[in-house]
Amino acid sequence: MEAGAAAGPEPAGEAEAAVAAEALRLLRIEPSAAGDAGAGRAGGEPAPGSRNALRKRRRWLRVLAARRGKRPQERQRRRARRAAAAAGAGPAAALRRGRVPAALATERLLQARAAGPRLCVDLGVGGSMTEKESGRLASQIRRLYGANRRAARPFWLCLTEFAAGTPIYEQCFRMNDGFAAYLMDTTPESYLDLFPLEAIVYLTPDSENVLEDIDPSKVYVLGGLVDESIHKQLTLRRAREQGLQTARLPIREFMVRAPNCRNYHSETLAINQVFDVLVTYYETRSWPAALRAGVSSGKGYVLPDPAEQAETAQRTTAAQGNALLCAEELQEAPA
Repeated sequence: MEAGAAAGPEPAGEAEAAVAAEALRLLRIEPSAAGDAGAGRAGGEPAPGSRNALRKRRRWLRVLAARRGKRPQERQRRRARRAAAAAGAGPAAALRRGRVPAALATERLLQARAAGPRLCVDLGVGGSMTEKESGRLASQIRRLYGANRRAARPFWLCLTEFAAGTPIYEQCFRMNDGFAAYLMDTTPESYLDLFPLEAIVYLTPDSENVLEDIDPSKVYVLGGLVDESIHKQLTLRRAREQGLQTARLPIREFMVRAPNCRNYHSETLAINQVFDVLVTYYETRSWPAALRAGVSSGKGYVLPDPAEQAETAQRTTAAQGNALLCAEELQEAPA
């Protein structure tokens, strides 16, 4: 009888333990840890940890209830904003906010494919990149494509030597949502097989030639390389071996070196930064505006101050005038 009486309460105790374990699981608290803390308390008094856990659970339930109550209001506000944008804002306001309607962006890109300048990213140059560097390059390609899609005068983009199974191929599809729907060309072939040599201009910061203008009949090539060890003149050597024209951005011609604590000055830009310069120039025909858009101050170059430019021009003009005056006086002086 005593054994039977002792066995009677066990199912109820097991049920209570199961409920407590489920509550602790929801709060991400290990049941063993909570049990150890309260095992030594006499008379079944609840452990302090259990009270804290229940208090946290009640607070979390209140937070969830408050969030559910706000959702209808947030939906109404979003609907109101969309309605106002559709009614009175129009495409101009969308363009001011940096957004371009999908149909307009698609139309511009197709026009660029038919008659605009072409920009190729040479992915064959970065065969020795690490997985981390390939991931960074994939992010730069995403930014480049986004900038081109927003541009008023876009380029037509092409990724060359973009072969399945390569690290950059895998990273582009893994990191960039909707990459398969990007409106651009991707091919495992080289740009040498796609375009005539005389039409290709390889952009490299080590070139001796300055890019003066953008020709819609040309194909501009950027080296798809994110190399943290910075191999000097890698893209220049590649272009020379292939017998291609080369050019560099006119950073030295329009910008000045800014003093900094590291004495660091670099003309090597990420591919999306180079593209920001190109697309801004193609729209504005202003190299200062284009360089301002793409060259960050961290590169150690800045545009000169307009007041300093004017003062320098005045000093140059005065010096030239003095030189001419001295020359005339020497000519008039008696022998």
